[in-house]
Amino acid sequence: MGKDVIIALDFDSKEKVFTFLDKFAGEARKPFVKIGMELYYAEGPQIVREIKARGHKIFLDLKLHDIPNTVKKSMAVLSGLDVDMTNLHASGTKAMMQAALEGLTRKDGTRPLLIAVTQLTSTSQERMEEDLLIRESMDKVVMHYAKCAEESGLDGVVCSPLEAGKVHETCGKQFLTVTPGVRFADGEIGDQVRVMTPAEAKKIGSDYIVVGRPITQAENPVAAYKRCVDEFCD
Repeated sequence: MGKDVIIALDFDSKEKVFTFLDKFAGEARKPFVKIGMELYYAEGPQIVREIKARGHKIFLDLKLHDIPNTVKKSMAVLSGLDVDMTNLHASGTKAMMQAALEGLTRKDGTRPLLIAVTQLTSTSQERMEEDLLIRESMDKVVMHYAKCAEESGLDGVVCSPLEAGKVHETCGKQFLTVTPGVRFADGEIGDQVRVMTPAEAKKIGSDYIVVGRPITQAENPVAAYKRCVDEFCD
C-alpha cells in the first residue's frame, strides 16, 4: 500500500467542485478526494456518484456517531455508493464501530475502508479538558481510541500527523493513519491546532494526508497538489 494525498473538496456546490476538478482533467494522476459534510449535505449522494464516474477515489467523510443500530443501517446505505473510504467517531464506543463494520460489509464480503476519528485536529488539550471533561493527556486519549478501533476490526484512524507514528507503534504498521492538519511550511494554519508539513508527515509515518485549503485555495491548485505529492509520496 502506497502513501497518497487526499484533497478535501470543501465546496458548497457541484458547480464549484467540477470547476475545481476540471483543472486536473489533463493530468495522468486523478487525485484521491474527500467529500465532507458541506458538499454531501448540499448535493446529496448523487455528487458521490458523479465524482466517482470521473475516476476519482473517494473518502466520504461524514463522521457518523449515533446508536449502533442507526449507524449500522446508515453504513449499509453508504456501502452502495462505491466509495473507497468512510469514517465514524471512535468515541461512539466499540459496539457502534462493530455495528458500522457489519453494516458497511456487502453481501459479497467487500467493503470500503472504515476508519475512526480519534480527536479532531482543532481540539487542543485545554479544549478537551474544559469542554469535554476529558482529563487524560491528548496522546493517551488518541491511543486509547485507536486501540478500541483496531480491536473493533476497523482499518485505521483519523489522527493528527503528530500522533501517526505512535498509532503505528500501538496498533501495528498495517493500521492506517489518515492525517488532516497538513500545511506547507510557508502557509497559513487556519483553524487547525495540531499541524505538520507533508514532508514531516511522511517522515513520522502517516499513510494518507488530507489537504484542503493549501490546494483548493492555491493560485495554481494543480501545482500545489503536485508539490504535496512530491513531498509526501516520492
